[in-house]
Amino acid sequence: MKKKLRVAIIGCGRILPMHAVPATVLEQSELVAVCDIRAERAKAAAEKYGCKAYTDYKDLLKKEKLDAVHVCIPHYLHPIVSEYALSCGVNVLSEKPMAIDYESAEKCVRTAERFGLNYGVILQCRYNKSAQLVKRALLGGRLGKIISARSTLTWTRPDSYYAESDWKGTWDKEGGGVVIDQAIHSMDLVNWFIGDTPVKVDVSIANRGHEIVKVEDSAEGLITYRNGVRYGFYCMNNYGCDEPIEIRLLCEKGKAVLTYDDACISYDDGTNETVVEQGSDIVYEGGKDYWGFQHIKQISQFYNAVLGLEPLEISGREALKIQKLICAVYESGKSGRPVYLNEEKK
Repeated sequence: MKKKLRVAIIGCGRILPMHAVPATVLEQSELVAVCDIRAERAKAAAEKYGCKAYTDYKDLLKKEKLDAVHVCIPHYLHPIVSEYALSCGVNVLSEKPMAIDYESAEKCVRTAERFGLNYGVILQCRYNKSAQLVKRALLGGRLGKIISARSTLTWTRPDSYYAESDWKGTWDKEGGGVVIDQAIHSMDLVNWFIGDTPVKVDVSIANRGHEIVKVEDSAEGLITYRNGVRYGFYCMNNYGCDEPIEIRLLCEKGKAVLTYDDACISYDDGTNETVVEQGSDIVYEGGKDYWGFQHIKQISQFYNAVLGLEPLEISGREALKIQKLICAVYESGKSGRPVYLNEEKK
């Protein structure tokens, strides 16, 4: 490959290895700089990955001739930094969520489209082998149409977890709790599988087990789609450990059951398809098991899009689908009333 993309990473927190390792090992890219408002963190990351350190992202974007930037900072800052980078002519790959509201996320999408730039959003679980198997079965017609779906997530995020951060567990900086930070991935997968527009979101949220934060640690609800599919979900982070998430799909020609690591499809004709994730040969020092191993696949695909080799798969426009749903979940949960989308109230 002749051209290597000059890339930088803004934010040197816990998620850094999932971006820095791919940026250094993939043949499409050269990691030229990292940036963090904490000088010691930026310096440590720069030394580890062999690049420059910055403490001001505007200074970084001004001085380095970048092709792309990874945005890995607190949620509320995602659209602010992403839009600025896009306005500087730099392609952006943002960690999820795009924002903590819909309007600023949509604004970033419009900015990227206006400048003809790639704006991607990390939803790496779509690249899990389990998710890919189910999506292929749906697109190929072998499972038929989805009739109904459900997802469950029971993880642990004790008060000590939130005490370590100055932004986690806050409405104004993280945007919420278990829904926007943990369940967003499983909810995105179900929304992606269904492939239609939600029209009614009826949700309840509560904080049942935390003392130091006010955001929700429990949520359940029913989401109804234009095509008639009903999706029920439950999530909470008061459990004693991180159990595997589970998604179940009832379809016209069979059933699918999947976690992030494996999937089993049972067809009505008596046949089955299964897949198990084999892990990764790449070591992400400090990475968490629940992040999976697919960041590198999405990052490589994003780089190919920036190089003009293929269309961007998970664009900002695509990510707006789950962003809109998450915002509706919170609107319904906070108000105690159903939220109707793209359809007159019935």
